[in-house]
Amino acid sequence: MRFPNKIGRLAAAMLIVSAPVSFVWTTAAQAGVPGSTSPINVDKHGVALRGYDPVAYFDTGKPAHGVAAIFTSYGGARYLFASEEHRKAFLQEPKKYIPQFGGFCALGTAEGEKVEADPQTGQVVNGKLYVNFNGQALALFNKDQSGTIAHAEQNWPTVQKKAQ
Repeated sequence: MRFPNKIGRLAAAMLIVSAPVSFVWTTAAQAGVPGSTSPINVDKHGVALRGYDPVAYFDTGKPAHGVAAIFTSYGGARYLFASEEHRKAFLQEPKKYIPQFGGFCALGTAEGEKVEADPQTGQVVNGKLYVNFNGQALALFNKDQSGTIAHAEQNWPTVQKKAQ
C-alpha cells in the first residue's frame, strides 16, 4: 500500500471490490478504451470526460454535459462544451481546465493504478480539476486531498504508461 493509514487500505479494498463492476460500467458507458495505454482517458471516439464540459466545473462548480457541436481538440482528446463561452475560455487557457491525471481516477492514480473515472465526481481543488471512480472514491479522496494528490502526482509518470 502507498498510504500507511486506513484511507489507503479502504481505497485498495474499494478498487478491488469495484473492479468487476468497473469493467461492465465502462463498457456500457463507452468510457475509456480497455487495453489502451493512452495517458488521456477518452472513449472510442476520442472524447474526454465522457462528453462533460471541463470549464463547467470551474464556472458553476458542477458537471455539465457538453454539446457535440461545440468542441475543440487538445492534447489528443476532443473536449465538448455546454456553451461557446466555455469553449473560448478553454482555448485561452486549456491547461487550466483539463482534468488532472489524464482524467483517470485521482485516488486510483494515488494507489498506482489507472482507473476509470466518473465525471459526476469532478471537483476543483486548488485550481485543478480532479475526477474519481465513484462516490466512494470521491469520499476517500476528500478525506486527505493533499496527501492523495501528492501520491497521485508521484505515481502519474508510471501510471500514465499502464494499460487501462
